Amino acid sequence: MVINLSEEHSLVSNWVSELRDVEVQNDRMRFRRNLERIAEVIGYEISKKMEWVKKEVNTPLGTSNCKVLKSQPVLATILRAGLGMHTGLLNYFDKGDNSFISAYRKHNPDGSFDIRLEYMSCPDIEDRVIIISDPMIATGSSLVKSIEFLKEEGNMKELHIACAIACTVGLEYVLRAFPKATIWCGAIDDEITAKGYIVPGLGDAGDLAFGVKLQG
Repeated sequence: MVINLSEEHSLVSNWVSELRDVEVQNDRMRFRRNLERIAEVIGYEISKKMEWVKKEVNTPLGTSNCKVLKSQPVLATILRAGLGMHTGLLNYFDKGDNSFISAYRKHNPDGSFDIRLEYMSCPDIEDRVIIISDPMIATGSSLVKSIEFLKEEGNMKELHIACAIACTVGLEYVLRAFPKATIWCGAIDDEITAKGYIVPGLGDAGDLAFGVKLQG
């Protein structure tokens, strides 16, 4: 299932417009904060679909029966671009466990690239809700490989994917690999270049958030 948070106007569509804007992109702090805020909204929406239990809480004047999460999710992200959205999810799921996956494009002289995965830090994920953040779903290749890498550690109960902007081609590829996943998007674009960049997209999210890197 794919949920496009920009189908109806909300603050999310305002933040997406700033992510895309070449003038606003000059402010790295605001770019990171907008990724963070989109992820916070996604985290809130996901929380409404998670299992809960009643808990009796003592107040200064008595007791209150409250609804609380039955269990905490595992928050996973793909380094380095996913860190902004990961922070937003962690702001809301502040008791959640965390997983970090190193995945990147290794560019070849002919302009093609391979997806390399070299490192993962991960808690026990057996029968747990996984929320993985990646700001851009372009071809979907790095995301699919990262999730497959993660699944080697155990069987997930549910899989949620949080992104700022996705391409329809990438979404179709991810859902073919993980048909039961729920993908939460700040916005969806239809076009992708031969080099795997979303159009109109916003450029390279990692570079805009953290500075231009040397191309490997």
